Amino acid sequence: MNTPVTPNTDEPLLKLLNVESAYGPIKAIRGVSLKVRQGEIATVLGSNGAGKTTILKTISGIIDPRKGSVEFKGMNITANDPALIVQKGLVHVPEGREVFPLLSVRDNLLMGAYTRKDRDGVARDIELAYSYFPILKERAAQDAGLLSGGQQQMLAISRALMANPDLILLDEPSLGLSPKLTKEIFEIVVRINRERGTTILLVEQNANMALNASDYGYVLENGRIVMEDTCAKLREKDDIKEFYLGMKEEGVRGERRWKKKKTWR
Repeated sequence: MNTPVTPNTDEPLLKLLNVESAYGPIKAIRGVSLKVRQGEIATVLGSNGAGKTTILKTISGIIDPRKGSVEFKGMNITANDPALIVQKGLVHVPEGREVFPLLSVRDNLLMGAYTRKDRDGVARDIELAYSYFPILKERAAQDAGLLSGGQQQMLAISRALMANPDLILLDEPSLGLSPKLTKEIFEIVVRINRERGTTILLVEQNANMALNASDYGYVLENGRIVMEDTCAKLREKDDIKEFYLGMKEEGVRGERRWKKKKTWR
């Protein structure tokens, strides 16, 4: 897609240290540590049930971790109230879009700006959202529940932008969308990052799109980070090619090498 920017190598914008979260007795993520640097797009790859969504819910305060810490802009936000986390500049676009179906497109956008007092800035950002997704301007007065799945995803991303965040958590933006719409949305996500400098943490099953759009990646298996590297290097790793990009080579055994080696221990 676009030429990646060089991420800021100073203190990370977001840092997770040995985070463990669970649903009742079931541990969803175990000892997860990761960093997201200012200005980059970072991605977490993993299969269904690996714990990707749980990571984002833990960061945004929807789930309280049992262990570990979450830092954002140098502040400890572990188990903070989600509304407070939004005010600090971190916004979560959840899996499944979760727009307000009975509110108009424009009112959904205004809901994203509820923490802001600068009316001129809000008006300017609404027009900016419309410039990224022109269909939203055409449907501004329409109830959000009547939009297509792709249009609702565009609205969910635009609503997050209305908070003028430093960091967006983006959960499975390709879910249920056609390849054409997926490509279009990923291109806009990269534009938002490059043009606005908005840092993005993306979790996604579509590894090919995620690796092409992102600067740095983590691979999550059974709730643990088992591999990390720049996305350029991850794309060249045999395990990623075989199990995430569908590029199986002759003679490669059907067992993932990192599972065999258990490199997370």
